[in-house]
Amino acid sequence: MGSPVRTALMIATIPLLSGCLARTVVAVATAPVKVAGKAADMATTSQAEADQARGRELRRREARLGQLERSYRREAELCAQGDAAACQRRAALNTEIQLLLPGVPLETR
Repeated sequence: MGSPVRTALMIATIPLLSGCLARTVVAVATAPVKVAGKAADMATTSQAEADQARGRELRRREARLGQLERSYRREAELCAQGDAAACQRRAALNTEIQLLLPGVPLETR
């Protein structure tokens, strides 16, 4: 009794196994294409990602420019009071500000 039932079960599962086998073959065959597509996506920068990077860099430059301008004003006050070292620091700050300004767009209001 056990043997015919077992044989019938095995025969009934043959179509199921071939479907699984076919799916496995398809998955194995398409895997390199999927991997290559994913690698290409990771290697390229989308326009949105490039815009975000530019925005971060612009904010960093603007923040640095603000720091330099505040330091420049402090050193200018000390220079006006006769501190020669402050005059030298003010000149160095001015040089850095002038180098940074071309990379920061002018705001229009």
